[in-house]
Amino acid sequence: MMDILTDSHSGTTTWYIFSFLIFAYIVWKYAVPALNALLDSKIEEIKKELEVSESLRVEAQEMLAQYQRKHRDAVQEAETIVKQAKASAEKIKEKAKLELEETMARREAQLAERLKRMEDNALAQIQIHAANLAVGAANQLISDKLDKKINTQLIDQSIDSIENHIN
Repeated sequence: MMDILTDSHSGTTTWYIFSFLIFAYIVWKYAVPALNALLDSKIEEIKKELEVSESLRVEAQEMLAQYQRKHRDAVQEAETIVKQAKASAEKIKEKAKLELEETMARREAQLAERLKRMEDNALAQIQIHAANLAVGAANQLISDKLDKKINTQLIDQSIDSIENHIN
């Protein structure tokens, strides 16, 4: 009975080996090329992605360099604008200073002229007042010192003198 078991056991093993070899052949014949094709296509996809990644990296570096140039240019332009603004502010300050000095000189001249007019006006009023006082004092002296007869005589002489000047 052992022979049958060994015989059947060795026949089963043979069939297992034979089945395994057929399976390995089928896998080798059909699955390996399919797997190779799948792996090759995956390798190609990865290569394409690497190429795209490399081109994107190069493009990103170019864009970074471009933005850095733009940034430098913007900083330089901003510095130029600030310098121009400072220069303009300085010019405006100088112009305002000159205008202020001119205005102050003009106002001083106007004030000096006004003071001169006020002084002339005050002197004229003082002279008028002094003349009025002198005339009043002279009238008082004359009326105190002259009598009616001399007064009439002086008036007649004044009238004659005025008539002589008119003619």
